[in-house]
Amino acid sequence: MQFRDLKTQYETLKPSIDAAIAGVIANTSFISGPPVKELEKRMADYVGRKYCITCGNGTDALSLALMAWKIGPGDAVFVPDFTFFATAEVVSFEGATPVLVDVDEETFNMNPQKLREAVEAVLDEGRLCPRAVIPVDLFGLPADYPSIEPIAAHYGLKILEDAAQGFGGSIGERMACSFGDVSATSFFPAKPLGCYGDGGAVFTDDDETARYLESVCVHGKGSHKYENVRIGWNSRLDTLQAAILGPKFRAFKEYELNQVNEAAAWYTEELADIVKTPVIPQNFRSSWAQYTIQLENKEKRDELQAFLEEQGIPTMVYYPIPLHQQDVYKANRIYQVCQTSERLCERVLSLPMHPYLSREDVHLVSQQISVFLKA
Repeated sequence: MQFRDLKTQYETLKPSIDAAIAGVIANTSFISGPPVKELEKRMADYVGRKYCITCGNGTDALSLALMAWKIGPGDAVFVPDFTFFATAEVVSFEGATPVLVDVDEETFNMNPQKLREAVEAVLDEGRLCPRAVIPVDLFGLPADYPSIEPIAAHYGLKILEDAAQGFGGSIGERMACSFGDVSATSFFPAKPLGCYGDGGAVFTDDDETARYLESVCVHGKGSHKYENVRIGWNSRLDTLQAAILGPKFRAFKEYELNQVNEAAAWYTEELADIVKTPVIPQNFRSSWAQYTIQLENKEKRDELQAFLEEQGIPTMVYYPIPLHQQDVYKANRIYQVCQTSERLCERVLSLPMHPYLSREDVHLVSQQISVFLKA
């Protein structure tokens, strides 16, 4: 059994993916070829943004947004404590200070009330200037933007949606990557929509921000690549990856997103009375980057993971260490005790999850979990 079955996906899409790759090789436009702009247009239309600017990876996508806002030393940027390291790392890379915010135990996402408390704590101290918040659409579920947006507006914070795991999720009619001032996603292979290497994208509705991003991604170019109007990067999605994403994006829209939600429903049906299963709030939809259960404690979680490995069932722990306990942040000022994040790091376990998961596979995993917990 595969944790995320990219092999079956490739075998299913092989004719179209192979043809797309062959087309790029035959055309020889390996950098910034036509498939890149085609993909950007399709993705912007899908999420409901005016612009999509692809880049080298999801971490660059976050950094580019902070650069566009001139985030830097003396600025506070609020990020969830329970997330992948890159969400805080990009803040530190710009010289700003990541302020860690506790999360909601049901959804794993940033707790809006804790965000308000963290902003107030920073303001009371008076050392940093609150500038932005980076909610994360963790495990495929959009953050609570209906609650976060008015808080950000009240304090004058920019919102950068970290949708690295959230592409395809939604709240009502609004798609992930449409929230906040700027949004970012990742095409890392294991993401809901992944390429065969690294890749990312930034989304915005703002004309000036879009022009800045298009420039800084290619060495700060001006009207052409040999006119440089600012110091920039080399962060581009290459044509081969864009071509691969073409047929994968079609499959994602046509059936993969529905199938992964069906697989999640099977898991919840079989496991709801056995372990704590993920909670999807009303009017929200997840793209299920992960299906993550919670055990009663770390010992039970680790024992279950070892048991499932013996049965040939792969699992992962996302994430074993909250950001405030990472060595690089241990010396940082603590503005908020993140107890929920600490508990989740000891209790979470992610199960095999992908669009090609069969009902039989889900039943097997669920049955083995039941066997272990009832032993």
